[in-house]
Amino acid sequence: PRAILQWNVGSYRDISFESLSLFRLLEPQIEILVLGTGDRVERLHPAVLKQMRECGIAVEVQDTPNACATFNFLTSENRVAAAGLIPP
Repeated sequence: PRAILQWNVGSYRDISFESLSLFRLLEPQIEILVLGTGDRVERLHPAVLKQMRECGIAVEVQDTPNACATFNFLTSENRVAAAGLIPP
């Protein structure tokens, strides 16, 4: 349930269905993935978000500081969540 893994993504432009495969492999399966896209909220391709929803994983995209706060809140509620964070 608690692990830190290296995610090989340099910027939000590198986020794709393939780069999110790590999060689809986690056990137990996560309910929600919080993505921190750096200093600002960046839009991801709608197809990527749709594909993740079809896998049963909701995706929340925020700037990284807010993504950290959201992830902490979700885990404090015992939600099965993961965070993909790009440093600001």
